[in-house]
Amino acid sequence: MEADRKISMQSIRKVAVIGAGVMGSGIAAHMANAGYEVSLYDVVPSTLTEREQAQSLTLKSAEVRNRLPLAAIAAMPKQKPAPLYEASFAQRIHACNMEDDAKLLHECDWIVEAVVERLDIKQQVLGWIDAHRRQGSLVSTNTSGLSAADMIRHCSKNMRQHFAVTHFFNPPRYMKLVELVATDETLPDVLDTLRALCEQRLGKGVVLAKDTPNFIANRIGTFGMLATLQATLDYGLSIDEVDALTGPAMGRPKTATFRMLDLVGLDTLLHVVDNVRARSEDPAEQAMFARPAQLEQLVQRGALGQKSGAGFYRKLKNEQGQTVIEALQLDSLTYAPSIKASSPVIEAAKQAKGTQAKLHALLTAAPEHPHTQFVWQTLKATLLYAASLTGVIADHIADIDKAMRLGFNWELGPFQLWDTIGVAATAERMRAEGEQLPQWVEAWLAAGHESFYKKEQGKRFFVHSQRFVEQEEEQNVIELARVKEEKGTVWSNRDASLIDIGDEVLALEFHSKSNAIGSEVLAAIRYACHETARQWRGLVIANEGKHFSVGANLMLLLMEAMNEEWDEVEDIIRLFQQTMKQLKVLPRPVVAAPHGMTLGGGVEACLPADVIVASPETYFGLVETGVGLIPAGGGSKEAAVLAMQRAAFGAGPSLRLEKKLLAGDLQPHLNTLFESIALGKTSNSGHEIARLGYARPRDRVLARDQARIYEAKQEVLRLDAAGYQPPEEELVVVAGREGKAVLKLAIQSMKLGGYISEHDEKIAGKLAHVLCGGDVPSGSLVSEQYLLQLECEAFLSLCGEPKTQQRMSYMLSHGKPLRN
Repeated sequence: MEADRKISMQSIRKVAVIGAGVMGSGIAAHMANAGYEVSLYDVVPSTLTEREQAQSLTLKSAEVRNRLPLAAIAAMPKQKPAPLYEASFAQRIHACNMEDDAKLLHECDWIVEAVVERLDIKQQVLGWIDAHRRQGSLVSTNTSGLSAADMIRHCSKNMRQHFAVTHFFNPPRYMKLVELVATDETLPDVLDTLRALCEQRLGKGVVLAKDTPNFIANRIGTFGMLATLQATLDYGLSIDEVDALTGPAMGRPKTATFRMLDLVGLDTLLHVVDNVRARSEDPAEQAMFARPAQLEQLVQRGALGQKSGAGFYRKLKNEQGQTVIEALQLDSLTYAPSIKASSPVIEAAKQAKGTQAKLHALLTAAPEHPHTQFVWQTLKATLLYAASLTGVIADHIADIDKAMRLGFNWELGPFQLWDTIGVAATAERMRAEGEQLPQWVEAWLAAGHESFYKKEQGKRFFVHSQRFVEQEEEQNVIELARVKEEKGTVWSNRDASLIDIGDEVLALEFHSKSNAIGSEVLAAIRYACHETARQWRGLVIANEGKHFSVGANLMLLLMEAMNEEWDEVEDIIRLFQQTMKQLKVLPRPVVAAPHGMTLGGGVEACLPADVIVASPETYFGLVETGVGLIPAGGGSKEAAVLAMQRAAFGAGPSLRLEKKLLAGDLQPHLNTLFESIALGKTSNSGHEIARLGYARPRDRVLARDQARIYEAKQEVLRLDAAGYQPPEEELVVVAGREGKAVLKLAIQSMKLGGYISEHDEKIAGKLAHVLCGGDVPSGSLVSEQYLLQLECEAFLSLCGEPKTQQRMSYMLSHGKPLRN
C-alpha cells in the first residue's frame, strides 16, 4: 500500500470536485480562482440530446460522456454573478466522468464531493471516491446539514481519518463562510490543513461546527426566518413592512427576510426545515420547525422564489412595458402592488446612524406600535434559540456570531446583538414575559456579568464555560477600526483619518459617505503626504467601508456647474490633480489597497501609488463618461503614461530609455485604455483590472481579503528596505494626431453601429484628444503637467454641456447612469 504523503496546505496541487451542479461547478470555479488545476466530475448520461443526435454523436462519444461537466464549464464565463474572477480561469478546469476517469482521482490531493443532498447518494459517491483515491488524500463533502458520520460510515479507516465537511455557502465565490465539521475520526492535521486551505488559498472565513442538523448558520438563520414569518402573521404585517424592519435597520442585508427567502428558494428552505425536524430529538424544536402552511402552498403552486419568477414577490410588465413589483398578501396568497412601508418606527430607524442606534430606535421609538412589538418578538426568539444551542452546534459563541455574520451577512451575530441592546435589561424583560433563559445565561448574569464580550488591554474576550476567554486573533490581519479604538488617530478630519498601523507606517482611511472624494478627503491626502514625508517609512491608502471609494463628490461639481461658477469648478479640478501629483512624488513608498467599488476618483487615488494590492472583489474603473465627463483628477494622464510604459517595455530597454516610440507602438495599449474609459468599463474582480489596462507589473491581487491592509503594509516595508526612491516626473511619449485619428475612427464606428449616442461621441472625442496628447505629431514628448492641462480643459468644456449636467443629476437621483 502506498504510504501517505505528508499533509500540508503546500502539498495540495490538484483538486477534484465530484458533481457539476450549481454548487459543484461553483466550488470548482472558485478552486480555479485560487490557481488550482481542477478535475470536475459527473455521471455519464444515459440518453442523447436532440443536438447530439443531429451531430451524429453516440453514447460512446467523449463529448456526450462528459456532457454535464463540459456544459458547466462552458456556462461559467457567461453566468451572473460570475463564478470566475476572470473568464480565462475556466481553462484550469477539466471535464471528467466517473466511469472513464476514475483512475485520475488517484492524482488528486483534495477531493470535494458536491452531489445532491441525499444521504444514500452521497454514501454511494463517497464509496466510489474511497475505491479510487490515493491513501492520504483529503476528502470533504459539501453538505448544508447532513450527518458527516453517517455519510462515511461504510468507508475505509484511511478515508474516515482524512474526511470532513467543508460547507461552502452559495455562491461560493462571493459568500465568505465555510463551516468545517470533523467526525470523531478526522485527524487533527487534516482539519488544520482544510482550515488553512479555505482561509489562505480560498479567502474564506472558517468556523468549526459540530455534526448537528444544518450546522450553525442555516440552523439559526432558518429558525429566524420561521420566527419572522410567524410574527408577521401574529401582528398582521405585510411582507413590505417586515422587509423594511428586518433589513439594514436591523443590521442585516437589503434582502431582509422575504426577499432573502425568494433568493434562497422556498423549496430549499423547506428542505432545510425538514432536515432539522427529522434529525432533532427535541419535541419542542420539532414543533418550531414544522412546515408553515403558506410555504407549503406556495411550493405546491410552483412559486419557489426568484428561480420560478414568483415567491413572496414577483415582477411583471404592465401595459406600458414598465416593470412592476408585486408582493404576496399572506392572508389570501394573492399578489398586490408592492408598497413602500412607513411608520414612526421605520422612519426613526432610517434617521439613526449606525446599527446600535438603529436597533435602539426600532425597540424604543414607539413602544406600543405593532412594528416595535414585532421587532422585539423576532429578536427575542432568535436570541433565546441561539443561546440554547451554545455548546450544541459550536463550542463557542464567537463561532456562532462569525457564522451569522459571514453566512447571512448580518452586521452583528446574535450574541453581539444581545450585548448591543443590553443583556441584563432584555433578560429581565424576557423573564417578565414568561420566557425561560438557558441555564448558562442565568448563571452568567447571576455572577454579575452584563455582557458576553469584553475588551481589555487591547485584547478581546468572550464567555466560555462561565469565564471570559481570550478570542483567537486572525493571523496577518490589521483592523483599522480596532487600531483606532486602541491607539486613536494621528490626525483626522470629518471625512478621513491617519492611523499608525505599526512599524512606522501610516494608513490613510476615508470615511466620508460612500467614501466619496471631496475637499476633506483631498485635504487629508495632502496632510498625509506632508506627515509621511516628515517622519514615517511609508503610507497605505485603505479603508474598511463597504467600498473603497465610489469616486468624486458629484453634488459639489453639479451645483457649481449649474451656477456657472467655472472658476470654482476649475479650482476643484486643479486641486484634485495637484493632490494626486503630490501623492505620486512622495519621497516615501505609497501602497493602495482597494476593495469593492473603486470607481472614478477612487481609481485616481490608487494610480499614483507605487503598488496596488487589491482585494479579489475589487470593481475598478474610470467611469466618468457615465456622468458625461472624462477622468480629470490625473486619471486620463495616468492612462497615457501607462500606454507609454507598456509600449516601452515591449520595445526593449534601449528604446525605453531613448523614448523612441511611435504611434504604432502605443496604439494597441491606447486602444485598450481608451475603450475601458470611454465605455466606463469596470473590472468584475481584482484580477480583471489588468484586462482593462490599469495594472502595473508590481500590482497584485490577494486571495485573502482580510489580509489586504496587512499585506499593503508589508509592501511598504519591502520598498523602504530596498532603498526606495520616488519616481521622477518624466516626459511622456504620446500618439498625437495619428493616434487620435485611429481612436476617432473607432468612435465613428461605434456611433454608426448605434452603440453610443451623439453626446457619448463628443465625450469620447475629448478623451481621445487628451490620451493622445492633443494635436501634436506622433511620438512627441510632452510633460505630465501638459496632459493635466488637457484633462482640465476637456473636463470644463463638458461640465458646461446641458446633457452632462442631466447625467450628473440623474446619477445623483437614481444611482445609475443616464445615456442621453
